[in-house]
Amino acid sequence: MPSKPVIHAFFDVPTNTVSYLIADPGTKAAAVVDPVLDYDHKSGKASAQSADAILAKARAEGFHIELVLETHAHADHLSGAPYIKFKTGAKVAIGEHIRDVQKIFRPVFNALDVSGDGSEFDILFKDGDIFSVGFLKGEVIATPGHTPACVSYKIGDAVFVGDTIFMPDYGTARADFPGGDARQLYRSIKRITSLPRETRLFMCHDYLPQGGRTNYAWETTVGEEIDRNIHVHQGVSEDEFVNMRQSRDATLSAPVLLMPSIQVNMRAGKLPPADSNGVHYIRVPITLAS
Repeated sequence: MPSKPVIHAFFDVPTNTVSYLIADPGTKAAAVVDPVLDYDHKSGKASAQSADAILAKARAEGFHIELVLETHAHADHLSGAPYIKFKTGAKVAIGEHIRDVQKIFRPVFNALDVSGDGSEFDILFKDGDIFSVGFLKGEVIATPGHTPACVSYKIGDAVFVGDTIFMPDYGTARADFPGGDARQLYRSIKRITSLPRETRLFMCHDYLPQGGRTNYAWETTVGEEIDRNIHVHQGVSEDEFVNMRQSRDATLSAPVLLMPSIQVNMRAGKLPPADSNGVHYIRVPITLAS
């Protein structure tokens, strides 16, 4: 049975997001992790250029895409999952606690069409669920903290960690979104770093550290994270991490694409229902300062 998937990474510069095409080399069965829909916030125009690049690579390699695996409901980019599904018939999967995310944000946007039960997605994974990509075994690891619905996917010798942890020189994800929890995030990271040191870890994002490297990177190992992660290396206690994370998060501004991303991604990447004129609109709640 193969243990090493074929992995192709696709880096989206505007959102610093990494999407992945993963395949079993024997059967050519494939999955896509965290595909991006290209969206220009200033004009409201969207395109499938990034998703098309993934599809083109799959065609060139003879892969057949069976799954789209979302690590969470992203707050910084729109999902390209529906487009991949439309083109390939792949099923779209996410962690079961997307229900919690929907229940948090449905009233924020008065999104009465959102189910609250996750039925917009084809598959809702529980912690420990097993799935397959060809002969490759996949395992779902619940890693909440950044959001309640965050999961990581262990496929063969590789783990796709979503926004749970970043490259060692950048640290960890924020935990201040509604439903986020820095203490949960610490414990989720410890689940990941309890895996064998040689386990390969693939990030959902990369940002260039100030004064550090000049090239984007998205692959590391459990051992490198334990030894070198600037936020949560070996020796950092849970309380120390929580204090650091909460202090740091208090200084961060909202992601540029937060409003459109949450509205679309809690619907499994689908746009909000069209108005009577046939146009889809993104809602922005307005709060008047007192």
